[in-house]
Amino acid sequence: MKLKEALEKRKFVITTEVQAPIDEEPQELVKRLELVRGRVNGVTVPELDIEGIVGDSIKTCELLKQNRFEPIYQTTTRDKSRIQLQKDLIHAHEVGLENLLVFTEDYRITGDSLQEIMFFHVDSGKLASVLEHMREGNGVDGKELPFKVEFVLGSGVESGWGKNVPELEMKEMEEMKKIGTRYFLTTPVFDLALFEKFMKQVETFEVPVIAEVMILRTAGMAQFLNRHFKSGLVPDWIIKRLAKATDRQKASIEIFAEIAGGLKDLCQGIHIITIGGDEKLRHYLDAAKLR
Repeated sequence: MKLKEALEKRKFVITTEVQAPIDEEPQELVKRLELVRGRVNGVTVPELDIEGIVGDSIKTCELLKQNRFEPIYQTTTRDKSRIQLQKDLIHAHEVGLENLLVFTEDYRITGDSLQEIMFFHVDSGKLASVLEHMREGNGVDGKELPFKVEFVLGSGVESGWGKNVPELEMKEMEEMKKIGTRYFLTTPVFDLALFEKFMKQVETFEVPVIAEVMILRTAGMAQFLNRHFKSGLVPDWIIKRLAKATDRQKASIEIFAEIAGGLKDLCQGIHIITIGGDEKLRHYLDAAKLR
């Protein structure tokens, strides 16, 4: 089922994420994803720029579409002009992409200070300007486009505040709803009780929420995330459980299944970050009884 249809019918949405190939043949990526074809509603491809090495995310999305997957083009707004943002979205439309997910760059590096919170947020004003023009078949420079452009829009939100969601975050979500976002995608969820409090805060928006879930295979991976992305992101109980496990893959799958199972009753879907484990995703889906 396509992402748009799943959202409209209030189905439990399952999406995952891959990187644009840099040091491998694109067909290798497709081959790994074939193991879960029909089990996910969308595959997100973020823009990738690592030390000057740039992956072609739109081309990768086009490849996925050609191979009967539902691609989601993830772009950024913070460091792009309206002209550059429009150029990228026109390119995405021209190759047949229908789904757009927007974040700032490095959106997972968030915190409690005003500067960090502002860094997280999508530039909603810039995005609204570009999308409104393109929906009417015009460019931001006033020139007429050869077509009208409409995307299934998703936008990122920080879910780590629980019951104390800052007013700034709530205002941003309200702005994104006005722009036409079809769903909010959260930062990684590990604490179900905290996430439930977050959901009670944002339910007034009446916009579907998809929770991001990371597949953690080792305690070292979890510690790396806490050290380099956000302190306390992965709870101690997960780190200890992975560290003590005699069968780490089994423990990893069980932790994922517990979190995913709990989220089924709290929100409308999950977005799975495999961190390089695409070929084993089907085992995690099986354990969580996800299609």
